[in-house]
Amino acid sequence: MTGLHPRGVVSPSGGERRSRLALLYSARVSSASAAAVDPPVARKAGTGVLTAACVSALVVNANTSAVTILLPAISEDTGTPVAQLQWAVTGYMLVGAAVIVTSGSLGDILGRRRIFLAGLALFVASCVLIALSDSGSGVIAGRMIQGAAGSTILACGMSLLSVDSAGAGQMRAITLWGAASAAGAAAGPLVGGVLVELSGWQGLFWIDAAIAAACVPLTLLTVRESRDPNRSKSIDFLGTIMIAVLLVPLVLALSEGTSWGWVSLPTLGCFAISIAGAFGFVYVERRAEAPLVDLRLLRNAVLVGATIAILIVAGAINALMYLLSLYFQDPAAFGFSALEAGLATLPAAAAMILVTPLITPLALKIGPGRAVALGFAIATIGSGILVFVGASWMYVAFVAPLVLIAIGLGIANGPASAASTSSVDPNDTGAASGISNMARYVGGSLAVAAAATIYNAATINHKEAGASASDALAAGLSRASILLALFSAAGILLILLLKRFRARPPRPADLAAAAAVTTHTIPVPQDA
Repeated sequence: MTGLHPRGVVSPSGGERRSRLALLYSARVSSASAAAVDPPVARKAGTGVLTAACVSALVVNANTSAVTILLPAISEDTGTPVAQLQWAVTGYMLVGAAVIVTSGSLGDILGRRRIFLAGLALFVASCVLIALSDSGSGVIAGRMIQGAAGSTILACGMSLLSVDSAGAGQMRAITLWGAASAAGAAAGPLVGGVLVELSGWQGLFWIDAAIAAACVPLTLLTVRESRDPNRSKSIDFLGTIMIAVLLVPLVLALSEGTSWGWVSLPTLGCFAISIAGAFGFVYVERRAEAPLVDLRLLRNAVLVGATIAILIVAGAINALMYLLSLYFQDPAAFGFSALEAGLATLPAAAAMILVTPLITPLALKIGPGRAVALGFAIATIGSGILVFVGASWMYVAFVAPLVLIAIGLGIANGPASAASTSSVDPNDTGAASGISNMARYVGGSLAVAAAATIYNAATINHKEAGASASDALAAGLSRASILLALFSAAGILLILLLKRFRARPPRPADLAAAAAVTTHTIPVPQDA
């Protein structure tokens, strides 16, 4: 096991070719022989590193989930169409997907504290750039920079915690970090709404910049530097580029296909480049000294099924929050303020958090594969209800489908996250969790792009056909909800890949990792 093992076990052979995808895969601090002989010794994480890692994780996750609430206000202030500002969401995720692995590798080689500090500095700079922007392009550029910064903070922050603690102390640190991440993600829309009312949409980024800046001296004064002396000095930058070549044209085609035409030269060209990027990525990874993804792991059907499930969950919840934020705040619908829209999303956030403690017992009782299928079935029902949305719907009509979708996606996400790390060899748990975490970024970017395109196109088409603004908006949400329903329904079929996986009774390490399950997959060794 690499990463979160209490004594930081390092694979003595083949380690240089292991995937660098995991958030914690770079957190290795002791030799393999010492770790194999000595039992874990409890060691608490220092207050400084625990505070810096948890506070920064909370801020990054809150910032990520809050931005969709801010889009209407940013659009009004900058004069940029909301459809274009969708790139402030998808661009963030695209860059995060490409950088999260590389930042962990850089931390291994150059120092985890140094790269963590670089992530904080970049995050502060991106917040300032966004807050000072008077155009949509400036906001989008800042958000893309923020994607690199956020993924770096999460990757290296958790690694710093891992090397500073062990045993029961490490489990406590994991739990606190996971809870901070989940709390930030849940509270982000509400916090964003409050700040829009009090200080304008720029307030979120000024406050985030101040908090991140405060973490810099705290890290310098209290966190010790660490590196992985056993890691290859090679970094798969070419693999990172290939991820961008694969994803960016694909998201661009999904975003612009309706305006360009789905069989137009630009759209088909984007798809062709994306396909070429996929082949290029495989070619590069087969030959890289320290590849981003160990392609050998993709032969594991359970891991593949779990990764697809996580991708669907992340895509569905991000697309849902994007759609509802715009619909709730549109004057032709409810005309909610940003604060009211943030409050309106709380039932979904609360349901996903509250269902988390019930997921493991359910998976033990009916099996992880059936639990994943059940979760997606519930989410499909919730999305299916939204398909029938009409202009006459009051907010209360949205609560039940919101709760159903959140509960269903929560049930599907838990066993999938557990399966992704428990279905592989102990030496590969870090790599497997990294694949899962990258899938969250990829799923979010693709689903938001597709849902936004359908929502905008259907709304425009119905307006041009003579429908009222409110009816056109409802039609747009209805058509986008069909995508969410199909997306969730496809997840039910993953039972075919996950049926051989068997859940085990939860251990303290599993319960600690479960604290972050709504936002991250944390690698837990099979023998923890």
